[in-house]
This record gives sequence, structure tokens and C-alpha cells, in this order.
Amino acid sequence: MQNTLWLLLASTASVAFFHALAPDHWMPFAAMAKAQNWPRSKLFWITLISGIGHVGISIIFGIIGILLGFSLSRLKALEGHRGEVALWLLIGFGIAYMLWGIKKARQKNQKSMDESKTKTMALWMLFAVIILGPCEPLIPLVFLGYNYGYTGIAAVSAVFSVITIAMMLSQSFLAFKGVQLIKYDFAEKYSHALAGLVIALTGVSVMILGI
Repeated sequence: MQNTLWLLLASTASVAFFHALAPDHWMPFAAMAKAQNWPRSKLFWITLISGIGHVGISIIFGIIGILLGFSLSRLKALEGHRGEVALWLLIGFGIAYMLWGIKKARQKNQKSMDESKTKTMALWMLFAVIILGPCEPLIPLVFLGYNYGYTGIAAVSAVFSVITIAMMLSQSFLAFKGVQLIKYDFAEKYSHALAGLVIALTGVSVMILGI
């Protein structure tokens, strides 16, 4: 049984790696960091906390489902529905932020309190949307881990969480480093609008590709 648990954990690491490659796990953070001129420390903490919430909610959801005797198919259906809602929210957030960015770029006045509040609100909205987005592949892995008791659930959850969060952090930093190379005046002026467009397109691409 010990050998099969190790095989499950290896599979979990592989699934987490490929799952976290989806652009909605890292692109929104890089886009917002560029638009709002975040320091790397802020990008790190926001991505880290979002990653913990992202996987944590699905782990809790899976455990509650097991305790309540839900079937795997029912939980997967619920997670799938939650995923669709999260993607639509991500797209809607991106469009709203893009429109605000266009309006801001056309204004000639300097920074205002309203702009600061909008940036803060945008950050919290992004945070909420990422946390609402489910880790759908994690649910069946949690069920398989339950075959080894709560130790199996803990092991599967830990491996999936560490790999996913590490991937989110590394990809966010790489993408942020890439977009930092863009120095054109147009990109700087419309940075918020471009960030919103990137976030919306990220949600659309994930929805179309089904990843």
C-alpha cells in the first residue's frame, strides 16, 4: 500500500504541475503588477496568499464532500460549475478594469483618491476571483487519498498545494519580468487598460481551451 501511495503522490505532483500552467493561475498577477507598479515583494505576497486560498478552498470542499458522503461525480459537477462562474467573473473583472483604464488614460489630471480606491478595489476583486476559481483536478485526488485515511488526504493536499503555489509564484515572476521590458509610451499610458484586456483574454482562452 505504501508503494501505491507514493505512486499517487507522484501523479498528484504531475497533475498539479500541468494544472498550474493554465494562464489564469499567473497572468492576472503579472498584468496587475505591471499596471500598478507593484514591487516584487507585493507580487510575491499577493500571489502566495491567492494560491493558498485557491487550493485551500478546494481541499476544504473535498473533505466536506467526503464527510457528507457526496459522490465524486457530484463534487466534480459542483466544482465544474464553480469554475465556470469564476471564469466569467474573471472576464467581467478584466473588461471592467480595461474600461476604467481607458477612462483614466484619457484624463489629464494627476492621481486622485478615487484612483487609489479603484486600484485597491481591483486588487481585492482579483484576489476574490482567483480564490473562487476551483482546483478541479484536486477533488478526485483527494478522494483517492482518502483510501489511505486522513494521512493520504493530507499528503495529497500538501503535494498539490506546494507544486501549484510554487508554479504560480515562478510563472508570475517570469511573466512580470517579461512585461517589465515593455517601455513604449502607449503601453505605459494605457497600462491599466492593457492589464484588463490581458486578464479578460486570459479568462476567455481558459474557457475556450477548457484548461
